[in-house]
Amino acid sequence: MLLLFDIDGTLLRGATDAHRDALHAALLEVHGIDARDAPPIVSPAGRTDPEIARLILLDHGVSAARIDDLADEVRDVCCRIYAQLGTDLSDTVLPGVRELLDWLVSRDDFQLGLLTGNYEPVARVKLKRAGIGHYFSRGLGAFGSDSEDRAALPAIARRRSGSRREDTIVVGDTPRDIACARADGVGCIAIASGPYTAEQLAGADHVIGDALALKEVLTA
Repeated sequence: MLLLFDIDGTLLRGATDAHRDALHAALLEVHGIDARDAPPIVSPAGRTDPEIARLILLDHGVSAARIDDLADEVRDVCCRIYAQLGTDLSDTVLPGVRELLDWLVSRDDFQLGLLTGNYEPVARVKLKRAGIGHYFSRGLGAFGSDSEDRAALPAIARRRSGSRREDTIVVGDTPRDIACARADGVGCIAIASGPYTAEQLAGADHVIGDALALKEVLTA
């Protein structure tokens, strides 16, 4: 069984400030757009980094063609700046996450991957700073650096692992996590640990309150 974990709101809470600052700094360096003090135009929850960047840039009048032409540069600058920030994130791991991951890696019937809108280098550094990066092998999962469209990510992750749809579950905390799982026809377990309530996540196969409850669902 391939389990694809979202990061922000699912594994970690409160780990987005430096990430946001790095993306804003990249937009300033590459496009000359200062979004640091502007009110947020959209909720970032469940969105990919390139989608967030696009929405900010469009709101500042940057053309879609220019956004596409410089998307790789924005990604590279964001990842470089984020790696330089050096923030300790060990206190952002949500309750029960370490215990859950210990249990999963002790078994031979689960593969652990990431499915996140973060650019992959940001995701890897973020989890390393939180102290849980070693649970997730490189080469598994899908990231915002793979596609701006989150709905495309589960299929990318399955191809990388060789997993079938019926053996894949997305674990997330937003309606967009559920929507991307449905777009690929894979399972979805939603954890009401982020900004959305259990009622707002009712489209998932299972809705749970915390990470330890995931162990109970998977055992059942």
